[in-house]
Amino acid sequence: MNRSLFILACCITLLAAGCSDDKAADKKPIAGPRPHLQTAPVLAKPVQEIVKLPAQLAAFQEVSIFPKVNGYVKTVLVDIGSRVKAGQLLMTLEDPELVQAVVQAREKYAQALSQYTISQENYQRLLEASATPGAISPMDLATARAKAVADSALSNSEKASWQAQEAMKAYLQVTAPFTGVITIRNVSPGALVDATNKSIPMLELKELDHLRLQVDIPESIAATLRNNDTLSFYLSALPGQKQTARISRKADNINLQYRSERVEADVYNKDNLLSPGMYADVLFDSKGTPNAVSVPLSAVVTSTERKYVIAVRDGKTLRVDVNTGNQSDGRVEIIGALQAGDSVVAPANDEIKEGIAIR
Repeated sequence: MNRSLFILACCITLLAAGCSDDKAADKKPIAGPRPHLQTAPVLAKPVQEIVKLPAQLAAFQEVSIFPKVNGYVKTVLVDIGSRVKAGQLLMTLEDPELVQAVVQAREKYAQALSQYTISQENYQRLLEASATPGAISPMDLATARAKAVADSALSNSEKASWQAQEAMKAYLQVTAPFTGVITIRNVSPGALVDATNKSIPMLELKELDHLRLQVDIPESIAATLRNNDTLSFYLSALPGQKQTARISRKADNINLQYRSERVEADVYNKDNLLSPGMYADVLFDSKGTPNAVSVPLSAVVTSTERKYVIAVRDGKTLRVDVNTGNQSDGRVEIIGALQAGDSVVAPANDEIKEGIAIR
């Protein structure tokens, strides 16, 4: 029995020693190796990019023609699709009351002119007679002169009124302000037109031989474009046919809602194949932002809150917020607290934390 107790005591002692060794082993720190992350240098190299943007064609000039005076439509000499020249008569209106007003204004002017002629003649005669001392009193001479001046002013006033009525009468003849094509016609002979109604035009005229290609360029790219830069574009109505044009105008203003700038190019429609409103895809070479730096595209991490790259500073990771520009061939322009020669983690992801020592 004493032997059995001795054996049991030895087993308990060995078991306790094993447990103690295990606890000591658990408390001993284990030094792991530093993680190995791939890095890439930041290069002072702008990125050229072929950009594709939606655009549309618009008439170089277009106008909705409304009546300038009230009246009835007498004749309409054009219809949809009619090609007209600048100054060509498009339609005529009639307004008998306006015609009578012109006649009355002319007669009033003639009457006032006649009265002025008599007053002026009378003043001249009195002026000649006043050369004889005592023949004409100074008061009579001054009165005659004042009467002539007043009649002259009245005559000029009636002439201006007559000319104004003549100008209003000229509005009964509706002419084309420029060469183009009639695209809308809303009136027919006999219709009453109202000069105060600006909701529906009588006619619409567009210049189709000369068109505008209008495209909105993102602000990050617009700064790299200049007048006379060449744009290539394809029209949905003419698939596969490459068209080219040169930038003619830039708005030099950023749309605050879309952060873009309007750019226009002149397109000459010699074969009459193009029409205003056609949709186009514009392709052009963006030469890159001057003095920009670039990194591999995989180095940029985009989350719901920020866009950043993971730079390596003093052997540790640091997240640096950036904005991106052109991207092409696996590289992207960045704007942030980085300069050429810095190193960034590439590829990077959201799981790489700040302050990690890397090798």
